[in-house]
Amino acid sequence: MTNYQYILIDRDERVGIVTLNRPKELNALNFHLVSELADALEAFDNDEEIRCIVITGAGDRAFAAGADIKEMSGKSPIDMMRGGFESWNRIRRIQTPMIAAVGGYALGGGCELAMHCDMIIASENARFGQPEIKLGVIPGAGGTQRLARTFGKYRTMEMVLTGANFTAQEMADHALVNRVVPKGEHLTEAIKLAKVVAAQPPVAVRLAKDAVNSAFETTLEQGLANERKNFFLLFATEDQSEGMKAFLEKREADFKGR
Repeated sequence: MTNYQYILIDRDERVGIVTLNRPKELNALNFHLVSELADALEAFDNDEEIRCIVITGAGDRAFAAGADIKEMSGKSPIDMMRGGFESWNRIRRIQTPMIAAVGGYALGGGCELAMHCDMIIASENARFGQPEIKLGVIPGAGGTQRLARTFGKYRTMEMVLTGANFTAQEMADHALVNRVVPKGEHLTEAIKLAKVVAAQPPVAVRLAKDAVNSAFETTLEQGLANERKNFFLLFATEDQSEGMKAFLEKREADFKGR
């Protein structure tokens, strides 16, 4: 198993777990950490035994409190272009469902990383925000776009233009967080949810994720066409045959991922 400097990886049955591991820096996202994260997620994505991934942060103070400002201060536009933002594109391309388990601060890049995931479980002490405006910049890893598509224009404008933080419950009220759990229980609950996902037929899960994401990235007509294509494709899988046969025989299906 690969040794990483800034992240920890673990497994719980068919669930892969990645922990951002810079607790003294509130798990601030430097370029090296994000690159390691992309490497680990791709490794899990290519592992047939892993059917869902959970991302969390070490310690109880932060999921990730933003980018590493010390690293970025003094950089030129060219430096930033060369600084590893491709790693965010690699994370976005992960096909295995990902769940963010958020406790404490998820600010700036931390909020953006949570939104790269497919579901978010947040501890009641979680705080979300995009404070980049206070540093003279704006979100650069998808914050303005993903927030606007889920939080709505006006709340997004408030968060991005003022740098204000929002509670986990406020985010849940606007459908950006799946559920809020008691402090310290976010990882346990995220793994529990991940195991439910991991029990489903994996090819269908990946194509379902692709179909839902297309609703945010294409027109309605294109999204409907993609959904129909994925639906038809699944009739070529053994899991579809097994799932429908098990239903008719009133037994539990045994999905193989084929």
